[in-house]
Amino acid sequence: MPLIVRAVLSGLFVSSIGVFTWGGMISLFPSAWVILPMIFVLWVFWIFFSGRWGSNELAKSSRIWFRSTTLQSSNWQWGIAAAIFFVVVIQSSFVVTFRLIEFPAAKFTADYKAFDKVPLWAAWAILIMSSVVAGICEEAGFRGYMQVPLEKKHGAATAIIITSVFFTIVHLTHTWALPILPHIFFASVLLGILAWKSGSLIPGIIGHSILDIFDYSVWWTNLTGGFTHRTIFKTGVDVHFIIWVLIFLLAVFGFFRVIGRLRKSVIEVQVLLQKNEKQLT
Repeated sequence: MPLIVRAVLSGLFVSSIGVFTWGGMISLFPSAWVILPMIFVLWVFWIFFSGRWGSNELAKSSRIWFRSTTLQSSNWQWGIAAAIFFVVVIQSSFVVTFRLIEFPAAKFTADYKAFDKVPLWAAWAILIMSSVVAGICEEAGFRGYMQVPLEKKHGAATAIIITSVFFTIVHLTHTWALPILPHIFFASVLLGILAWKSGSLIPGIIGHSILDIFDYSVWWTNLTGGFTHRTIFKTGVDVHFIIWVLIFLLAVFGFFRVIGRLRKSVIEVQVLLQKNEKQLT
């Protein structure tokens, strides 16, 4: 089987396990208490796919695909900064987009009517767990098990593009996907760059989870009141629109600036570790 096929199938399989498990659990038992067994499921998912369980050969490959590297303190700082910039980039792109075209509220909230049937505290608890599940499982599947083998065979750029294509296709199952297809692809590209440059899935998991918390609470449900601004073709170019355009541009600049610093920090740490190993031997 060609490597590209193996990588795609592996990535889809890994990402789907956790997401489908959570989807099935919350559908059968629409209660916040189902979060407790899901925490255990996520722990098992993490332990197994990060290479801590299994035969030596499988565990070694899993650690590579999961990008199981230890981030040093300086790398953590730049990684978290990049994750935050990522969230701001995507959220501001939504605001700018829906000041240019009408926000299709009905399409965006159609998949999540169940949130209206549970208490507010339970809705927020389920929302946060849904975001964490997507962050962990999709990053492990797409930016890990799918992208890593493709990086080694075809290079980072090709790997990120292929991964982002499949990431976008998978999200077509949602009613809200079509109006923001470019955003989904763009978000996947940024997450792919973050994983590649940092050598870890952790910053992407954090960014992805935070992004989904905002998506659920602002765009996919009415928990925070929803998006109510009209397009600039009805209001004219106003301060709100100008501010969000500037936020988007500054966030994009900040993301790539931090990514450059992150990569430099990762390389510096790797060189230092290699020097220490040589001194010990």
